[in-house]
Amino acid sequence: MEMIEFIKVIILGMVEGLTEFAPVSSTGHMILVDEMWLKTDLFLGDYVANTFKVFIQLGSIFAVVVIFRARFKKLFTSSKQRKNGHLSWSHIILGLLPAAILGFLFEGFIDEHLFSIETVLVGLGAGSVFMIAADLHQPKEGKETVDQISYTQAFTIGIVQCFSLWPGFSRSGATISAGVLMGLSHKAAADFTFIMAVPIMLGASVLSIFNNLAYFQWSAVPYFLIGFLSAFLFALLSIRFFLKMINHVKLTPFAIYRFLLIVVICFLYF
Repeated sequence: MEMIEFIKVIILGMVEGLTEFAPVSSTGHMILVDEMWLKTDLFLGDYVANTFKVFIQLGSIFAVVVIFRARFKKLFTSSKQRKNGHLSWSHIILGLLPAAILGFLFEGFIDEHLFSIETVLVGLGAGSVFMIAADLHQPKEGKETVDQISYTQAFTIGIVQCFSLWPGFSRSGATISAGVLMGLSHKAAADFTFIMAVPIMLGASVLSIFNNLAYFQWSAVPYFLIGFLSAFLFALLSIRFFLKMINHVKLTPFAIYRFLLIVVICFLYF
């Protein structure tokens, strides 16, 4: 492994870790830094590079599990041990089902028609408008903790999450905004978003890796391990920082950043 390739893998893991759970669209950033600059496909190959980008998401997922380990421990206790009113798997399943069903039905169409610079730009813009709308129209008194979430709120967030199937819209941007509009605080909506992300991202990542397993090369193992570790460490920092600041800064600054990202992508690509 050459030093320049080593640095590129670390950078891509950093981008994944920093942007996967922030409402800024990790897809938009991946396109910006890899397809326009890093070009990992040149030393990994097209299919292996795509698998690599999926694999390092597992590092970000592991970071969520570490940060919310106490919460996941509660979720895996029996219903008798859990107090009434606490977040349960029922809430998470209701939040996952709509996007999981829609994603399964239209996976081929999405992969074939929606993964382009132009569609990502549309997603970035539309998602930004939705995030600003959530800040402007949020209820005055929001539920402060994720344990106060109702089944109706969880399912509604799940329906809105379907918009994130459009690359660039941002899954966390969609679900946090929906949660805020449904009466959750920004922090409670973010907690639900991160917890819900683990099963859906884990399933999608494992499925994608399995589908591309035929293209895997053992020589790529060092790249995969370094990328995974980089994504994990930077996701730890990103998530902790985001959860501390989200109730104070809310979503609008991230929306403004996304508009600036649109300008940068347009300048570099067109």
